[in-house]
Amino acid sequence: MTEEVAKETTEEMNALMRYLHGHLPSIVEFGVKVLLALIFFFAGRILIKWVRRIVKRAFERSNADKGVGQFVDSMLKFSLYALLLVLIATNFGVDTASVAAVIASAGVAVGLALQGSLSNFAGGVLILLLKPFVVGDYIIEDNHGNEGTVKEIQLFYTKLTTVDNKTIVIPNGMLTNNSLTNVTARDERQLDLRIGVSYDADLQKAKALMLHILDGEEKIMRERDVLVFVDELGSDSVILGIRAWVPTVDYWTVRWRLLEEIKLQMDANGMEIPYRQIDVHAR
Repeated sequence: MTEEVAKETTEEMNALMRYLHGHLPSIVEFGVKVLLALIFFFAGRILIKWVRRIVKRAFERSNADKGVGQFVDSMLKFSLYALLLVLIATNFGVDTASVAAVIASAGVAVGLALQGSLSNFAGGVLILLLKPFVVGDYIIEDNHGNEGTVKEIQLFYTKLTTVDNKTIVIPNGMLTNNSLTNVTARDERQLDLRIGVSYDADLQKAKALMLHILDGEEKIMRERDVLVFVDELGSDSVILGIRAWVPTVDYWTVRWRLLEEIKLQMDANGMEIPYRQIDVHAR
């Protein structure tokens, strides 16, 4: 039994040696091609990074829109890597015509399967051409209420950063097919506040106090109208409206500071800010 096992093992080893001896040139040739392909791939990666770096610096020197630079960089990266893979495939003896035919047929199939992605790609192109917003703008996507500062405009997606440093990724197709609000498109923004005062308060004194507070705020734009007016006679208070213009970058800081100062000054002057309540009178 042992002799039979040894004999079978010897025959298998002899068969393997004969196979290796007969196909050794082909195996060596294939190994060399794999080695060259790996070398070619890593050298290509270095070259692609170098080209992308040159293009990026060219965009920075030309003061082009940052979103355009990001979009071109994404497209350049995708195209160069696709070209690199095609060149490696031809190195393995794949016919160029066959590669082109495969790419064409695959393109049709992928196009049908990825209609949404192609819509996002077209949306990215439209964003760069029409410029409803650029990198650095604060936008609100009206359909779902997503909002934040635009950080990147890529091939298929736009990335927003929220005020609490979260990242929101929105498909470009959604941004072009739905309405959005660009909060920072203009350098100045209207500040619109509503303050309730008691019906028992001196209305003229309350308006004068609001004007005094606005006069003490240095970020208010003096060349634009500054208004304090009675906006509404509410069910539990007189609603005063405050309108002024401030630089867009200072909007929230000024708003928060004014609201705090109004509360402090009204308390100091004995003016009540009523809360919603119901007075019941019994006869």
